[in-house]
Amino acid sequence: LLLAQGAGRKRLINTRHRNTSRAVRIAILLNDHELDEKIKLVIEIKHALIAAGHTLITLPKSLTTLRFDPKLVAQLVRKTEADAWIILAGSRGVLEWFASQPVPAFAVFGNRVGIKIPSVSPNKPPVISEATRHLISLGHRRIVLLARRAVRLPQPTAGLAAYLDTLREHGLQPSEFNLPDWEETNAGFHECLRSLFKATPPTALIVDEVTYFVATMQFLLLHGLRVPADVSLISTDDDVALSHCDPPVACIRWDMSPIIRRIVNWAANASIGKQDFTQTLTPAEFVPGGTLARCRTYS
Repeated sequence: LLLAQGAGRKRLINTRHRNTSRAVRIAILLNDHELDEKIKLVIEIKHALIAAGHTLITLPKSLTTLRFDPKLVAQLVRKTEADAWIILAGSRGVLEWFASQPVPAFAVFGNRVGIKIPSVSPNKPPVISEATRHLISLGHRRIVLLARRAVRLPQPTAGLAAYLDTLREHGLQPSEFNLPDWEETNAGFHECLRSLFKATPPTALIVDEVTYFVATMQFLLLHGLRVPADVSLISTDDDVALSHCDPPVACIRWDMSPIIRRIVNWAANASIGKQDFTQTLTPAEFVPGGTLARCRTYS
């Protein structure tokens, strides 16, 4: 206790340290697929956690090299001296496994619908619905959303479910055409595109992940398909890789700052043993761009 005097009166100031938080060792389990386009976010997350006094553990493997196999993930967790885990874009099976464990774990993005695990992601479902409605208002009926299996299976993420529901609401019964399956290799992705454009080609594509969006633009260019005259395009993320496109790309835009703050807050709670199962959704918006046009071909 420190006795302090000021302004003609005495005040009793308690200097006892009341903050029982401590630095924790945090392992960040990355998804190589997502890391390619979200490297800036990952770097900022690491900087923020280190600035908060936590120690980050470098892992020898990623979700990708572990094949998103919960058993292999469990082996890695047992071998790693970490107090808490952050999982970037985890599959449903991996997130279900972490949710069943006593170690604190936090999901950044990922297929986590219905799983009791703290998490954060942009609130994309209503925005994906808005983007789909916008395409329909332009006359598009043959709309395809391209996304990896991890967000489609064993059940779609909330964003994909919103997309399918929006199609139904407008009398368009979803089929495998609207949400196709494909082998997650370069050859598999391009084979999927070739198959889509063989008979009744889509007039609009919503592409998940910027790396696949760029590959899609290249495919269309090589096959003489014009954007947006022949095909309208929407990216589910904004990215610096698209910043110099002219016309601007139609996309879903979100700010990474509230995502980083949520992660740091969760780490602070984990450091004092406070249970935190809050699933946070941060703002997102649909930004129409020059890659959209009225459909010239009606199905």
